[in-house]
Amino acid sequence: MSIDGRQKATRAFIIAAVFSLLGTVHAVAADIEVPAAPPPSVPANYFPAPVDWGGLYFGVNGGYAFGTSVWTNGAASTGNFSANGGLAGGTLGINFANGGGFLFGFEFDADWSGVLGSSSIAACTGLGALPAGTACRTKSDWLSTGRVRIGYAFNRIFVFGTAGAAGGDFEIGLNPPGGFRGLPLQLGWTAGGGIEYAFTNYLTAKVEYLFVNLGTNACPLDGTCGPLQAASVSLTENIVRAGLNYKFSW
Repeated sequence: MSIDGRQKATRAFIIAAVFSLLGTVHAVAADIEVPAAPPPSVPANYFPAPVDWGGLYFGVNGGYAFGTSVWTNGAASTGNFSANGGLAGGTLGINFANGGGFLFGFEFDADWSGVLGSSSIAACTGLGALPAGTACRTKSDWLSTGRVRIGYAFNRIFVFGTAGAAGGDFEIGLNPPGGFRGLPLQLGWTAGGGIEYAFTNYLTAKVEYLFVNLGTNACPLDGTCGPLQAASVSLTENIVRAGLNYKFSW
């Protein structure tokens, strides 16, 4: 074979070898599994559904009370007059979860209260022999409730109803002369409902409404009510408040 023929044969052999090698590489590459992309990082406060609502919790709350008071002396009455004010305090509670959405628990709170109101001059003086310009006033400095909460949790959202006992400070007075007279602890009842949201398994926020009835108390026989010794005073409140709670899981 001439030199030119040998060169052509060599080139043909090299070309055939290259194509054979490319085919082998392609076949091997087709059999190699490409690793999956790494999963995204999980936030530190991530929690799987459903949220664990069970456990002991404590927190703070604050809101406003739209109250109504009535002074009655025999057949005479001031009628309803407003006794409003802010509320702020602490909360302690416990939830029992059944593994589904149903939730049952107890909640206790103690709040400072700025509830204060007075009647119109004419209404108050109409109760008895009071000087012109006298006002009947009702005041409450604190309020506490102990309630059952029952509801259903839609994962992060808990909708509940609540009812139980209420106790509060009850003060009354005439102006003039001014000042208030504290009456014995007044016990009553409360009922309402609300909605709570879980930011994490440990931190929740709520908005709720409570109706509070502290019943009726009588004027003390010490001159606090002037000539209205037979008068009785009642106080009810419509409370709207929000709260922030920290929960300990079981």
